[in-house]
Formats: sequence, structure tokens, C-alpha cells
Amino acid sequence: MKHGKRHRAEVARSLPEWQFKFLSYKALKKKLKLMNPNPYGRHRARPGAQDMGFKQSLNRELDKVNTFYLDKEEDYIIMFRELESRAENLNGNEEVFELQREILDFHSEMVMLLHYSVINFAGLMKIVKKHNKRAGEAVYSSYMRRVLQQPFFSTELLYNLIRGCEAILERFSPPE
Repeated sequence: MKHGKRHRAEVARSLPEWQFKFLSYKALKKKLKLMNPNPYGRHRARPGAQDMGFKQSLNRELDKVNTFYLDKEEDYIIMFRELESRAENLNGNEEVFELQREILDFHSEMVMLLHYSVINFAGLMKIVKKHNKRAGEAVYSSYMRRVLQQPFFSTELLYNLIRGCEAILERFSPPE
């Protein structure tokens, strides 16, 4: 299956409210096709206005993905602290079950954000690779180095929050 179709299928399976927060792979691919009508690149066009338009669109998409990711990460830090605080001040079994359910929901949403990061990275990698083939420029390695430094690719904080949720859940699980 082509990346674009796989990308759209992943978006559809994700949280519906996140649908327009993903990289617009199809729109970038359309812009890329406008750059050089020869898909095999024998007569490559010199980088010009169309190339700059593609790169500006690509940078806007990267900013969109980073902004969403950072906003979610900030929300998750706050939510984790609230759940952690509630876990320390529980009064009964009903509260424990309710908290466990909330932590599991929260955990699954954070895993979805990890998935979001992977899908967008793959999309960026594919579209930059396609740009290289079409434009004949070697921007792939330099651009991908830049992508590797982006917030949405740095998932360590998110992994720590996920592990923190798992640790809270472990405290409430019965001993074996």
C-alpha cells in the first residue's frame, strides 16, 4: 500500500479531533507534482518559486505538527500531576476503580500521541525523499537532520509520563 493511503487510514483510526493536526501528506505531494511535470527527473527544473512554495508548505506543516505535539505534551504533564495527586489521596475502592479507568484512558491517549509522532515522521521522510527525486537536490539528509531535532520527534518526556502512569497503576494492583 502506498504511504499516502496508509497515512490517511491511520489518521481515520486515530482520535477524530486530531484528524487535521496530522501532516497534510496529500497536499504536499500535490505541490511537489507541480514543481516538475517529469516524474522521472531526466530534465529537472531549477529550484525556483515552485520549489520555494513547496518548502514553505513543508515548513508550515512541520510547525503545525510541532505545535500540536507540544500543546498535547503540556496538557499531559498537567493531567499526569492531577492523577498523581488524586492517587495519593484516595478514600475507597470506587475511587480507586474510577482513577484506574481514567489512568488507562489517559495512557492510551499518550500512546496515540506516540503513534502520531511516528506517522508524521514517516510522512516527512517520504515527502522529502520524493522532493529529492523530483528536484534533483540533496536536501534529504540536511532536512532530515533538522526533523530529528524537532519536538514531535523527541518523545522522551512522553515515555516518562507513560511509565509514570504504569507505576501508579502498579501501586493499585494486587500482589501476586
